[in-house]
Amino acid sequence: MTYIIKIVTGILIPFVGTSLGAAMVFVLRRGMSGAPKRAMLGFAAGVMAAASVWSLIIPAIEMTADTGAPTWLPATAGFMAGVLFLLALDITIPKLCKKTSLGRDGMLFLAVTLHNIPEGMAVGVVFAGVVSGGAVLLPEAFALSVGIAVQNFPEGSIISMPLSAAGMKKSRAFMYGVLSGAVEPVAAAMTMALTSVIAPVLPYILSFAAGAMIYVVTEELIPEAKEDGDHVGVVGVAVGFALMMLLDVALG
Repeated sequence: MTYIIKIVTGILIPFVGTSLGAAMVFVLRRGMSGAPKRAMLGFAAGVMAAASVWSLIIPAIEMTADTGAPTWLPATAGFMAGVLFLLALDITIPKLCKKTSLGRDGMLFLAVTLHNIPEGMAVGVVFAGVVSGGAVLLPEAFALSVGIAVQNFPEGSIISMPLSAAGMKKSRAFMYGVLSGAVEPVAAAMTMALTSVIAPVLPYILSFAAGAMIYVVTEELIPEAKEDGDHVGVVGVAVGFALMMLLDVALG
């Protein structure tokens, strides 16, 4: 039973990270602005960029190498598919978001939610490797979950706090942040149940998640982190990138 609890806990860790981030809407009375906001946006950008490389693209390349196929193919194809998918959403959904008074924040919510799905699938496959008899060590699986949770924390707050600042009730803004991460444990559980079916295309799925995250970083986070020409956002990117790199390389 203890072993099962550890597996369930590992799957839920990324969702907890998102929920804690969304809960910041209750802690901070006013929406973030100025240097703190730019620092958090930069931090999120750094974490997501590092996670895209070490938690998603590099594992996709390593998995492909084990099959004897060209290592660049799934990583490149999946990455570009993720970027183009969110680009298509960015082009087609803004009108819908405006009708619901969500605008850019609605687009960011959709982007984060969508890229959380392949992340959840990645967590599911890792823990499936643990369950299958040691293909993946439990500490390594937890390291990936913790790394994604660190990334999800600023994502949750970045979704909930702007919505609250725009006039939405704090409880409702919190729920939007939580819902953006709720897809991860669901996707992880489904993936664990279907590992034998999904495994052959997992490198593409991991790379797709990386492309989706890099799109969000370059389209939404970094431009806003660089407002007013100061260097707070740049420092945030560096700290976020270094922290995520530390989790993936030192602990994984």
